[in-house]
Amino acid sequence: MDKKIILRYFVPAGILGLGAVVLARFAMGWLPYPLLAAGLILAGIGVVKMKPGWALSSGGLLAMALALRFAARGYAWWGYALAFAAALIVLHHFLPVKLWRVLVLLVCIGILYFCVVESFIIRSARTDKEPERDYLIVLGAAVYKDQPSLTLVRRLEGALDYLHTYPESVAIVSGGMGPGETVTEAKAMHDWLIAHGIPEERILQENKATSTQENLAFSFKIIRERGDEPDGNVAIVSSAYHLYRAKEMAKLQGVDAVGVAAPWGYFFVMLNYFIREAFGVTHLWVFGN
Repeated sequence: MDKKIILRYFVPAGILGLGAVVLARFAMGWLPYPLLAAGLILAGIGVVKMKPGWALSSGGLLAMALALRFAARGYAWWGYALAFAAALIVLHHFLPVKLWRVLVLLVCIGILYFCVVESFIIRSARTDKEPERDYLIVLGAAVYKDQPSLTLVRRLEGALDYLHTYPESVAIVSGGMGPGETVTEAKAMHDWLIAHGIPEERILQENKATSTQENLAFSFKIIRERGDEPDGNVAIVSSAYHLYRAKEMAKLQGVDAVGVAAPWGYFFVMLNYFIREAFGVTHLWVFGN
């Protein structure tokens, strides 16, 4: 084991990689990509200096991680998990025994924390009992030009079933316009529900929100402007993995809401989002949004 290799290659690679993940999580701009590329180059140099078996294992996991992150839609967090596994293999090869044991302890603590967070997410990943309310808030998701993404279609299917089951409820479709979208998410949802037989008078549009927090705040404002009180009078339809965070955000705004789970999509894609949601819930617990 050469300590100079760790200092020369893997410490800078780890710092750059961590910086890229943080920026990707909170900024989502172009900057994470050159940082990630620099980290991968440095890590690659380190892999070359490993024995063939170790290098093959780490390199294979890294290749799969890159494919899932950049060549497949909806599997990014599987890619991050494989990249993390590849990094552990490299660190196991180079770290002194004492440092490796400390790292294993930290990883075990992290996995335990992840399981605790997921227990909250999974427990809320279903429709609550007796969900009938006067208002149903449909949380937006990506729109491709003017067409709802698969995630958004699943949420709309959940909303459609709810509106048929409870014909007195009014839907508030919530979402502004994001990059690559030619209409607001609210407009795309409005048109979809109209095309599937929901009367226009049962659909209200909130077309300015850019986050879940704003989805809820602006929708609650619409309800109050209609002379009603949202607390205890609102159901929220979203993807199953997202319901815990959505309901907790509603509570932070003084509103007790029930959750309505949209139909599941592809199993492994959904698991990808369950993994991602743990970081979203952590952000909520720490920063309150």
